[in-house]
Amino acid sequence: MRIVFMGTPDFSVPVLDALVEAGHEIVAVYSQPPRPAGRGKKDRPGPVHARAEALGLEVRTPVSLRTADAQEEFAALGADVAVVVAYGLILPQAILDAPAKGCLNIHASLLPRWRGAAPIHRAIMAGDAQTGVCIMQMEAGLDTGPVLLREALDIGTQETTAQLHDRLSVMGARLIVEALGKLDELAPQVQPEEGVTYAAKIDKAEARIDWSLPAVQVDRLIRGLSPFPGAWFEYDGQRIKVLGSSCVEGSGKAGVVLTDTLHVACGDGAVALTRLQRAGKGAQDVGVFQRGAQIAVGTDLSKG
Repeated sequence: MRIVFMGTPDFSVPVLDALVEAGHEIVAVYSQPPRPAGRGKKDRPGPVHARAEALGLEVRTPVSLRTADAQEEFAALGADVAVVVAYGLILPQAILDAPAKGCLNIHASLLPRWRGAAPIHRAIMAGDAQTGVCIMQMEAGLDTGPVLLREALDIGTQETTAQLHDRLSVMGARLIVEALGKLDELAPQVQPEEGVTYAAKIDKAEARIDWSLPAVQVDRLIRGLSPFPGAWFEYDGQRIKVLGSSCVEGSGKAGVVLTDTLHVACGDGAVALTRLQRAGKGAQDVGVFQRGAQIAVGTDLSKG
């Protein structure tokens, strides 16, 4: 098929690779414009942009698709279908209507649960036992279109957003190739009205750890925000990110360190902090971190 691919972050790269490997013709790649990054704050292309250039594909980075010129340029590609995954721009109706077989979105949740911007984070933070990928026909509403294919997977009890992200990315790449291979045979399934939830964009204000919450909620917050933006606490005037955790037995005043291996009391139960990161430093497993930080038993992390 003649495909326009639309994506920006790391999550989208395996999908682009899978489409190329399956023999589809990628007539253009649309991605978010380069953003300032690094110490020099120079414009740096996103992961999809960089990968597409390495593959020798044409890359387009419009700021908006709402202009007549942008819509005419898109339609002129004569695509059979557009594949959209974590692109980052709203597609106007003229764009949705341009490909002969419409626009297909790879969404990392079991729709209608977790429509919106941060479905992987929210699934872990809510304690969902399962999530998955849906291949959806796009329409004007936010992730409201009919679903062509879906597949579920279990969320690991200690799985972070980073780990789940990678598994869902691979699953999405496999499912979109399958969907395109039998597109004319698939019967679109309208999403039910019951069970709709919205995965709001992660606000950094959510990231400070509230140790008064039950351990199960603290653990979900830590894993759901790992690696970005990273749940955090303050110690010795520094912000410490926590990138891995698990629930453990223990009790005490919420926020107090119970063991040398950083088991911390919560409102109910305790959490083991397994991977941490100081500002400007790399992430470290708790044993390595403690050799430098030496946060003592009895320290109250809620007072940072």
